Amino acid sequence: MSIASSPLRPLIAPSILAADFTKLGEEVEAVTRSGADWIHLDIMDGHFVPNISFGPSLVQALRTKTNLPFDVHLMINPVDPYLKPFAQAGANHILIHVEAGYHIHRSLEHIRSLGIKAGIVLCPATPLEAITEIIDLVDIVLIMTVNPGFGGQKFLYSQLSKISRLRHMFTQANRNIYLAVDGGIDETTAPLAIQAGANVLIAGSAIYGKKDYAKAITALRTTT
Repeated sequence: MSIASSPLRPLIAPSILAADFTKLGEEVEAVTRSGADWIHLDIMDGHFVPNISFGPSLVQALRTKTNLPFDVHLMINPVDPYLKPFAQAGANHILIHVEAGYHIHRSLEHIRSLGIKAGIVLCPATPLEAITEIIDLVDIVLIMTVNPGFGGQKFLYSQLSKISRLRHMFTQANRNIYLAVDGGIDETTAPLAIQAGANVLIAGSAIYGKKDYAKAITALRTTT
């Protein structure tokens, strides 16, 4: 799959944090059949963010349920000890926060050495300047449009200008990088994120909160 993706047809990555945990394997299979492009997995440690989700063993178990790329967002501090375990569990992308390690350059190099895509996540208060010296090492940059740690939060409209500025940064650097957004993404906010320059939409309740997953995914992808 090419990194390039038309802003008018973004990739859709359902976040399983919003799925029914009593039948998680079935939920992954369901969105796969319904046209998802990636599966987004939020890993929370109760330290970096005020919540706890799951670890590598669950990622490994779910890996048998789909061939879609696993987009693994590590909200863990320190993050470095967990890079290899999640790669071995089946992650295709590992995304880490600038604040989650002492030497983020080294962390990104480590992820790439594991043969998977490396990503950086920017919280609402994290400036774009934090990644200017490492942009050559990233395949994905994720703009959080909520503060990380919980699903179901309201979209922060203040982040739209950051998305636009990041898209310009990619153009200036002549880098073909996925620009993902996560937090409060639905049929109202998705077109705003796309217009600002996002080409990956991570959505939880906007997909798993609907009865028809295929219809929900199509609505996010084709909204203008």
